[in-house]
Formats: sequence, structure tokens, C-alpha cells
Amino acid sequence: MKVVLASSNQGKIKEFQKILNDVGMNITPQEEFFVQAADETGLTFVENAILKARHASIQTKLPAIADDSGLQVDFLKGAPGIYSARFAGDKASDEENNNYLLERLTRVPNSLRTARYQAVIVFLKHYADPKPIICEAQWEGHIATDHRGGGGFGYDPLFIPLGQTLSAAEMRIDEKNKVSHRGRALSKLVDYLANSQSMLC
Repeated sequence: MKVVLASSNQGKIKEFQKILNDVGMNITPQEEFFVQAADETGLTFVENAILKARHASIQTKLPAIADDSGLQVDFLKGAPGIYSARFAGDKASDEENNNYLLERLTRVPNSLRTARYQAVIVFLKHYADPKPIICEAQWEGHIATDHRGGGGFGYDPLFIPLGQTLSAAEMRIDEKNKVSHRGRALSKLVDYLANSQSMLC
């Protein structure tokens, strides 16, 4: 089944393709169809994921998958949240966002640096699908005091999962996909699709 992925984030694309291609879904990024990113005007992860999926499906006439995910830091009252990708500015790089987060947490003790990754994944059978499939997961941890590791993307170099000593950027990709917010949300989607054979009729 050919499905458009409503993302241009190379890290996300690799994660989605690795997990979903193995279950028979041909995941093609929206940029290969020359689809521009949707305006993320929602106020929640769910709203933004639906907006992105519907936009990609309208443009391509294909089933669509989108996710909206982000980091919530308790000391910052849940920020950056839905603004995670542009925490340091609209065109901020991952490094700039990470550095800005570290600035905001200067001198904050480890006990107050608790955080979690949130992920919402939406699957639309078609652009007018009135019952989108929505899968959610979160990943608890805390924010390190400096960058650690060269893998992953986003805030992975700063995110230390609960019970772990390695940052998300230091984990092997297969291990990360088993326990991460996005990996577990994708697993829920895979399980749902496997048990819903008639959903595309």
C-alpha cells in the first residue's frame, strides 16, 4: 500500500520507513510529490497531526500518515510542546533549539529537569476520512546539562530516558525504536492495521 508521509524531517522519515516498510506500507515523503508543508495552526498535537495528514492526502490523493510530536519540560510548564521544532525561532536548527533549552534550564537542578517526549500519529484512508486513526505514546525522562551523542534528531542529545544512562542520541536506532514515543505509537498503528483488514474498503 502506497502512503504519503506528511513530513520533511529526515530523521522522522527514516524512523517511519524502517518500521512501516517492514509491514508492507510503501512510505513516501510528501516532498517527493512536491507537497509543501502544511501550516501547523492547531493548538494540540492531535490537531496539528490531522492538519498535516489531511493536507498531504488532498494534494496526493493517497492515504496519509502524519505525526506531531514534541518535548514537554515540567520546569517550563510543558514548553516547548507543540512549538518544539521552532522553540528558538521559526527557522531554528536542532542545535539552536537544544542550546536555547539549555539556556532556559541554566542552574536548574536535575530533580527539576523532568521531561517527556509526546507523539501523536494520525492515519487517514483518504482526505475526507471522518474517522482518522489516532495513536499516541509518551517517553519519560529528564534533560541533561549538555549535549550527548551524535545520533537521533531534535532534542535527542539532551533527553535521558527514565532509568537509562544513555541519551536518546546515544542509543542504537533499533533499541530506540522499541521504547521511544514515536516507535511505540507506530507499533500501535501497526497493530491496529494488522487487525483491521477491511479498513481500506
